[in-house]
Amino acid sequence: MVAASLADEQLDELLDLTADCDSVELKLTVPEEQHYSTARALGLDPLGAQIRQVYFFDTPSLALNKLGLVVRARRVQRKSGGDAIVKLRPVVPSDLSIKLRSSPAFNVEVDAMPGGFVCSGTLKRRVGNADVHEVVSGERSLSSLLSRGQRTFVARHAGEDVGLDDLAVLGPILVLKLRFEPERLGRELVVELWTYPDGSRVLELSTKCAPDEAFQVAAEARTFLSRHGVDLSGEQQTKTLKALKFFSARATEAA
Repeated sequence: MVAASLADEQLDELLDLTADCDSVELKLTVPEEQHYSTARALGLDPLGAQIRQVYFFDTPSLALNKLGLVVRARRVQRKSGGDAIVKLRPVVPSDLSIKLRSSPAFNVEVDAMPGGFVCSGTLKRRVGNADVHEVVSGERSLSSLLSRGQRTFVARHAGEDVGLDDLAVLGPILVLKLRFEPERLGRELVVELWTYPDGSRVLELSTKCAPDEAFQVAAEARTFLSRHGVDLSGEQQTKTLKALKFFSARATEAA
């Protein structure tokens, strides 16, 4: 899914990053006109999907995104709760503090897709679905949803110019998430269908693996998907950036 489309210099950088990260997620977005054919080819059953609502928090001009910061909260069906995350990308793992790296709530991961990759650091907190609803409906503050460590993390990288409780709610995005393990692949694949308010969709296939097996897993996944007729050459889309730009434009128009 990744290595075949990267230049030598990129491969060297990817090897350096994976040597010092916690996990690797291999991703592929499928062209919209091929969503149904891909679902049929992989035997996906939409009735097995989990429903999620995804909200982002930023200024209408996306000040946090420009600094590499993402603040997101999710409500998750069939679970006791969702989560709230603060993510910074790109990061260089060796530049992160020992205290941060040792936190069980912090994860360093390389997201790789055809043509590129990025290393991110994420602080995650489990929260209730009702808690997220209260924040997005204005009944409580965003800062009360985030942990002390998450608030500190945002302040350290955003400075004093961006206040958490002044951020706009950008969302929601409706997401269908399905996990399955194809017999011929022998590992779990995750399918996420993001549906945006204008009716456009992003279908992403992904699998996570340990850093030392990333290239082998990528090769096996490429072979599996190619045999099922999945297009590996389509233009790749970033779910988060598409969502941020969509709601940013809407917020700007409403201002």
